[in-house]
Amino acid sequence: MQARTPAPADDASPAKVGRAEAARWSGALDLLKLVRSRPGVTRAEAARAMHVGSGTATEISARLRALGLLAEAPAPPTGRGRPTTTLHAHPDGPLAAVVDVRYADWVVAIADLEGTLVDTTTGRHASKRPERVFADIRAAVGDLAGRYDGRVQAVSISATGTVRRNAIVQSSVLGWRDLEVEPLLPGVPQALGNDATLAGLAEARLSHPGKSVLYLTIEVGIGGIFVDEGHAVTGATGAGGEFGHAPLGDPLVACPCGAHGCWDVAVDGRAVARLRGEDEPEDPRAYLIEALVDPDSRAAVEECAAVLGRGTAGLVNILDPEIVCLGGLAPELRRAAREPFEHAYSTGLMGFRRDDPPRVLPSALGPDAPILGASEAAWDMILTENGIAAWSERLPDSA
Repeated sequence: MQARTPAPADDASPAKVGRAEAARWSGALDLLKLVRSRPGVTRAEAARAMHVGSGTATEISARLRALGLLAEAPAPPTGRGRPTTTLHAHPDGPLAAVVDVRYADWVVAIADLEGTLVDTTTGRHASKRPERVFADIRAAVGDLAGRYDGRVQAVSISATGTVRRNAIVQSSVLGWRDLEVEPLLPGVPQALGNDATLAGLAEARLSHPGKSVLYLTIEVGIGGIFVDEGHAVTGATGAGGEFGHAPLGDPLVACPCGAHGCWDVAVDGRAVARLRGEDEPEDPRAYLIEALVDPDSRAAVEECAAVLGRGTAGLVNILDPEIVCLGGLAPELRRAAREPFEHAYSTGLMGFRRDDPPRVLPSALGPDAPILGASEAAWDMILTENGIAAWSERLPDSA
């Protein structure tokens, strides 16, 4: 996650490379990042995108091939001219282990340079005790990484909770506070990020590259992030983007975070139940899904949709995104009560914005967005001078 990438655990940070070494890897990094964003790009296209000659592109790709970082395949013929090749992740190249810790379960996967999740395992929380949850996850990460003979070069964790550096400072849905997340693979750089932040990072980079994107998602509460040209704006310590704790709700309603009036408890299943005069549901997400199609919940759903629209407009006024992307249950809430949402969104915008407001679009990545965002954050650590230098040093005949 660039701009404020989750910090690697202190004892797992790779050694710093010097200025000469950084220059040595500069062109190689440009090519690796290009292949990550455009798998199968031809070598000729890469040369043009990097503004280098074909000979330079050939030399860089050959070097990366020798280091087990890239593979090449013949490109389909396109007419006259010298044949070129397409560039891909090396079949024995570096990998990332990515984790998504959710309300009721977790997912662990292995991600390659092209963003493909090549191996996945899942599990449900046998207990919400964090030591038990992370013991299960650590075992799963170790098992998957063990299948790849030391190729895992980074670990990235998406967690449902407020994240600050290497700690989950609060997860109201899991009942966790001030939880330091120890390295899952000793000696391997590790990053920790909020699930909504990472989902927004993935949506912005993979679905709307180069755009400024306001991402909002409803699961239990509402979260999100502002991503500007691929850079997630997460503040000084990584805890930024907690839009759910802006005071956009009823100031008389207490939030588990300790504040009153949070947007977090004004748009989800808890809000619908409260507006209907019912107790807080055990599973707010499932409750909201049922309420969206329940005629008796219509008024409560419309109120929540209006609060969602009003808050979205406020953030648009503040952040000035090109696109608003809705994830989780937010698109369904908008769809179930479109008129209240659109009215609140439009009237909440500053006047000059109403003629050409940012488009409000549903998520393109769906429930995979957080773990794909974790993959983005992991590869941000690998695709650095330090990262590829560390990879090359493990090879017996590194160039």
